[in-house]
Amino acid sequence: MTAQQSLAIIAESMNNSRKAILRSSAPYFFLWGILLTVVSLVIYFLWHASGHPVWNMLWFAMPVLGYASAFLLRKKEGPVPTNEIGRLLGPIWGTFGVFSMCLSAIAVFFVPMNISLIIVIILGLAESISGVVLKNWPIIVAGAILGIGGAVAASLLQGAEQLFLFTLGGILLVLTGLIIKFQYK
Repeated sequence: MTAQQSLAIIAESMNNSRKAILRSSAPYFFLWGILLTVVSLVIYFLWHASGHPVWNMLWFAMPVLGYASAFLLRKKEGPVPTNEIGRLLGPIWGTFGVFSMCLSAIAVFFVPMNISLIIVIILGLAESISGVVLKNWPIIVAGAILGIGGAVAASLLQGAEQLFLFTLGGILLVLTGLIIKFQYK
């Protein structure tokens, strides 16, 4: 076997792993997109009905519900190929989760800030970075639309209406999952 043939086999193997990882990531985009949409709408309607932003505390339930659901989904779906791409995606989204929770806690308990603005930017950034790692333009573009468009919208919207940014974010995550599902059958 020549060096060229060996490199071609390695490149094909990495490409097949990338596609397998993409296929296996679609259900997680669905999970987190649906959860984000539902939680944002529940908080919006409760805040709107009561007039009290205290309902934002329900955001802290989202990681508990999401990680428990992801754990069950992972058991159902089975193993995913492990390579450098797979090892990058988990920490990207884990970092997003840690930043989101810490910044939200700081905003609630210590330093008031426009947390919607910050979270929508880092959510879009995490999705775009995932798209770069996966070499997938729809994911990159969806993340950019969410992060950049969401930042502008978060600056223009006030109060409970900012929650619609996360509804839009959830819809974009679901659409990303659909694109992946149909693109990598």
